[in-house]
Amino acid sequence: MDVRVTSRDVGSWTVVEVAGEIDVSSADALRDELSSVLERERTDLVIDLRAVTFMDSTGLGLLVGTLKKVRMQGGTLQLVIDNERLLKVLRLTALLQVFTVHDTLEAALGA
Repeated sequence: MDVRVTSRDVGSWTVVEVAGEIDVSSADALRDELSSVLERERTDLVIDLRAVTFMDSTGLGLLVGTLKKVRMQGGTLQLVIDNERLLKVLRLTALLQVFTVHDTLEAALGA
């Protein structure tokens, strides 16, 4: 299954919605969209991963790299995850301590 990536501005936030599988063969679509958002100087990001069914180390690395870029530009990045499998991967890799994670988009936008 491929990945689908869309983004939209919600006030000062840019919401990047991701659906499908994020792996070595599909990560370029997400990387391209995130680069496009950052090029528009939109640095307060919410990445909605609720529709992601699988993510490998390529996806994790992409999220970490994006977090670094956002922070260097003075922005913030939050994740929306309600999938226990993805949360477990973040927990096992200690990335839950690095990212701000919410279980709803509303909670992320209200933060």
